Amino acid sequence: MTNTSEAPSADVLMEVKGLKKHFQVKKGYFKKEISNVKAVDGVDVTIYEGETLGIVGESGCGKSTTGEMLLGLMKPTEGSVTFMGKDLTAMNKKELREMRKDIQVIFQDPFASLNPRMTVEELIGEPLKIHTSKTKKEIRNEVVELLEVVGLNQEQLKRYPHEFSGGQRQRIGIARALALKPKLIICDEPVSALDVSIQAQILNLLKKLQREFNLTLVFIAHGLPAVRNISDRIAVMYLGKIVEITDRDQLFAGALHPYTEALLKSIPVDHPSLRSNYQPLEGDLPNPANPPSGCAFHTRCPFAQEICREKAPSLEEHRENHHAACHYPLYK
Repeated sequence: MTNTSEAPSADVLMEVKGLKKHFQVKKGYFKKEISNVKAVDGVDVTIYEGETLGIVGESGCGKSTTGEMLLGLMKPTEGSVTFMGKDLTAMNKKELREMRKDIQVIFQDPFASLNPRMTVEELIGEPLKIHTSKTKKEIRNEVVELLEVVGLNQEQLKRYPHEFSGGQRQRIGIARALALKPKLIICDEPVSALDVSIQAQILNLLKKLQREFNLTLVFIAHGLPAVRNISDRIAVMYLGKIVEITDRDQLFAGALHPYTEALLKSIPVDHPSLRSNYQPLEGDLPNPANPPSGCAFHTRCPFAQEICREKAPSLEEHRENHHAACHYPLYK
């Protein structure tokens, strides 16, 4: 089990053990199974109340699939997701429906996630209509309050999603996620489709709302700058596994895994004198249907040795509250 850099006295909100999701690849007229895509291949992590856990990695590393399993939208092949002491993976549809009041999601594309035929009032009020017995007037009043919380106003109640900018649409999505006062919100790349200036506004809004509503966030992204801005702890994923996890400052001060180091070195730097001579990683992310033997990163790692090709490293604590899955961690 992966430990946390948070204080041990913090209350556990969600505990993930041995989480795996394998998709069957079939071919031919008789749909014969030819392989399994290991989208998520053994994730262990503990999420604590009030924190923001960032999950970062390249496209195809399994972070969004992990998020869907945390939401209960996808059944894992193996493993468990325990939320507030209850195993989501063992729940039936009725139990999951009741639990989803406490777990909400903010999607990547605010336009695709909003029904174009519904007004803002209907979109934000829908969760309240489904999960509560509030009157129409009470729902409307709550929707107005939520709009004000996310920086919009009452005059926009009757407008449709296409009448808003990308940043405004994402604010509507955030208001909808807040409607039922959830304990946990999964943010699945909520700023990647937005302009850089708007990204900062949305990140600042999320931080503000987290303090006001005592939220716990899982923030999924493919870029470290956004994750650094909002996260307390950061988990780095590669080919379906967490390869490093620690608190934000410790990760940026000295990564232990070569893949994390590569991600840090790839962040654009303004001034030429601050740029390093780092050579980018060679090769592409391996095929998850046919992952490499041993350490999955050894095909691209400049420090790989024979043991890396033969034995997969386990996620171990190399510094206090700093875990990495590497035979030869980078000490500075």
